[in-house]
Amino acid sequence: MTAAQQPEWPDERELKSALEELAALPPLVFAGEARSLQSALASVAEGKAFLLQAGDCAESFADFSADAIRDKLKIILQMAVVLTYAAGMPVLKVGRIAGQFAKPRSKNEETIGDVSLPSFRGHSVNDDTFDLDARRPDPARMVRAYHQSAATLNLIRAFTKGGFADINKLHTWNQEFVAESKQGRRYEQVARDIDRALSFMAACGIDLGEESELHQVDFYTSHEALLLGYEEALTRKDSLTGDYYDCSAHLLWIGERTRQIDGAHVEFLSGVKNPLAVKLGPSSTPGDAVALAERLNPENEPGRLSFITRMGADAIEDKLPPLLQRVAESGHNVVWVCDPMHGNTISSDKGFKTRRFADILNEIKAFFAIHNDTGTIPAGVHLELTHESVTECLGGAEEVLDGHLEQHYQALCDPRLNARQSLDLAFDLAEMLQS
Repeated sequence: MTAAQQPEWPDERELKSALEELAALPPLVFAGEARSLQSALASVAEGKAFLLQAGDCAESFADFSADAIRDKLKIILQMAVVLTYAAGMPVLKVGRIAGQFAKPRSKNEETIGDVSLPSFRGHSVNDDTFDLDARRPDPARMVRAYHQSAATLNLIRAFTKGGFADINKLHTWNQEFVAESKQGRRYEQVARDIDRALSFMAACGIDLGEESELHQVDFYTSHEALLLGYEEALTRKDSLTGDYYDCSAHLLWIGERTRQIDGAHVEFLSGVKNPLAVKLGPSSTPGDAVALAERLNPENEPGRLSFITRMGADAIEDKLPPLLQRVAESGHNVVWVCDPMHGNTISSDKGFKTRRFADILNEIKAFFAIHNDTGTIPAGVHLELTHESVTECLGGAEEVLDGHLEQHYQALCDPRLNARQSLDLAFDLAEMLQS
């Protein structure tokens, strides 16, 4: 059975030692949490909640601090508040965080000038520095990724349950460079409106202190289950149910390059009970989608399986409707999610890998319109974004132009929306959900 996109580890003994160490370490997440997420996703599939799945294209060993983790969480919380307030429905928050350290690549080698080296495959495999030693795959990096994920999860739990996510903190979530923007001012107006609503409820005698939902949030983690050795080493048998869970994250997804129905990634994830997702690009056929649903969710459990479509703004109107129709006819329970990032990647005039904000927004609009036409539910979005004021994607209300890209381009692999563009998109999404 073929395991696609696996590194060529140079030393089998080093690999064996790293995997044995991982297998002896505690789980990062727990089976009960994964079951709670599946229950929440079942509500999302029914249109009773909306999924916001977001985070870095690839996490970095270098960008690791309490402030960075807090600020990544902050922008997702801001977006969720905008969506919840506008749509009047809960927003399920899932981060691309605490495990998104490996990336698939279209080519095994990267060439600069007349030098060719192994491609950068994420910090859990090798380093992004263009140097022969740095690009050597090192299994010890998987252990380092585990420990950084554990520390990240510890902070996320503290922030989301320890007061930082309290609804009364709405104003403190506005970062300085966002607060000075049009989007930040618009967000502040939403925060003031919520403050007035809370004051009104308190004046009516409602004890808001007793409502835990106002003072803490549920936040789940996800990443692409790319490195099968890492995922297998962190799989544990649940003592309550006897089922196996991949305890590296609450939700795992299979990428566009590894979704072969007879491949090792589908085989492995079919054996764990976590909620799962599959990325479906423009080459996906209705037959592919149904086969994957039958393989990964044979009992047709609500919330078990999400399809994350990544068609591109130019292809979605042709490619998505046949998938929706065939899956609906088959009777499979699926959470339909839009990834408007990966199908819209282009090269700028100066050679930067980028995306146009307008293309991202147009794909989401088409996603909603197509679901409306077919009577299915547009259940969520899957975004690559950062809390930082980067210049990686073109456009937005305060427009990033081609000449701006080189000013603050920091992406390890793929271009991300910055904080202002993320809030832009949240308000646009809010209007779609209202309608």
